[in-house]
Formats: sequence, structure tokens, C-alpha cells
Amino acid sequence: MALLLCFLLSLFISSATACDRCVHQSKAAYFSKASALSSGACGYGSLAVGFNSGFLAAAIPSLYKDGAGCGACFQIRCKNANLCTKGGTRVIVTDLNRNNNTDFVLSSRAFAAMARQGMSQDILRQGIVDVEYKRVPCDYKDRNLAVRVEESSRKPNYLAIKVLYQGGQTEIVAMDVAQVGSSYWTYMSRNHGAVWNTSRVPDGALQFRFVVTSGYDGKWIWAKSVLPADWQNGVVYDSGIQITDIAQEGCSQCDDGSW
Repeated sequence: MALLLCFLLSLFISSATACDRCVHQSKAAYFSKASALSSGACGYGSLAVGFNSGFLAAAIPSLYKDGAGCGACFQIRCKNANLCTKGGTRVIVTDLNRNNNTDFVLSSRAFAAMARQGMSQDILRQGIVDVEYKRVPCDYKDRNLAVRVEESSRKPNYLAIKVLYQGGQTEIVAMDVAQVGSSYWTYMSRNHGAVWNTSRVPDGALQFRFVVTSGYDGKWIWAKSVLPADWQNGVVYDSGIQITDIAQEGCSQCDDGSW
């Protein structure tokens, strides 16, 4: 029935979109220490511990996407119905999983949350379990997209920022910076994970624009006034915008709404 739904939907939508509730099959393991994920490849550092109540994950390269997948949210459930709930657990990607045996390595808190009540220790003893997962939108109702100025930044020659609280089901694939009110944009490079940088720092207060993709589609999003002229290292600045787009992904298996 789920496959039929995907086929019927494809008749009514353009070739640029497809079923956005793809379910994938794999395995998941866990780290015993959450710090292993908070200090991961995305560069979130200690901030990651406060994301999603510590429900974090390291994802394989095809999901990490050279850092574009940092901050993506996934719903994951183990397939042992006697041990695990149907709802599973929701995680945020904060690290790269280099282990080819599993698509995800979860924080122990997220891994245990897949279990039925009173069975968290049982699933932890398993160590690795068969799972199915799907990407889901990240929802930060009380937070706009924000940028943190990294400690390595040095006026006026170098600026590095970390992107935080990216909502929706999207990826930021490019970023530019300009002085507020100016049309002269400077390209920023992805340093690693969620960290972007440039050695050509405009003067004064700064605005940003992002290329945001959601499946097949992409668009520019402008944050017209983000950093004040006296921006400081280590400070998180509110962009004043929220990203809520939902990704479109072609898939052979579609979520039937049962989770």
C-alpha cells in the first residue's frame, strides 16, 4: 500500500519532487559517552550536549555529506518488536560515523530510548541492533537560525562562524557574507562540519545569505542583519530567520504514517 501511495503521488507532482518520507534499513550502535559525539566532526563542541536533550548521532558519509548533513534530524527505531517501541527515537547528527557496519552510532541516551519501558538496559546489552530510519524535519519553535563566531576569528582578516539551530529538513550548501546594506558579497567556504570561514571579511555590521537545498530543490535565504559591527568571538548571534522547508526525496519505500 505504501509503495502504491508513492506511485500515485508521483503522477500529480513534478519530476522535481518525490515522496519525502523514505524509510531505510540498516543497523545502529551506540557510544557509551555522549562526549564522543559532542566533540565530533560537525564542530558543535559542548553546545551539542544541549541539542535535543542529548539525543545525538554520528552518521555514515552518505548522510554526513561532507558536513552538509550536520544538524539533520532522523527518526530511528529498532526492528525487534519485543524489545523496542514503534516510535523509536529522534536524533540530531553531530558527527561522522566511519564504521561501515552501521549507518548510525547513537548516544547511549538515544539508543536506550528506542526500548520499551523498563528494557533500556536490555537494548544497551545488545550493543548493535537492526533498525529502520527516516529523515524528519528539525523543529526549533523557540529559536531562529543562529551563528556562533568561532574563537579563531580575527578582525579584519579572518571570520569563522558555526551554524546552529537549522530547522526544517534542509541542507546549507553555500554561504556568502556582506556588509549590511551592501550588494558586494564575499564567498564563504565550509571549513568543516557546520563551520564556515572567509579571509575576506567585510567592514561593519554583517549580513549573510545561504543556499538551502531540500531534496531536489534549492533557494537563497537572506539574513539581512546578523553580526553587529563590534562582533565578538565566542558569541552566538540570532539571524532573525527560521528555515522550515521540507526535503523531497525519491525513494522505493514510503512511510505509511505508522510512525
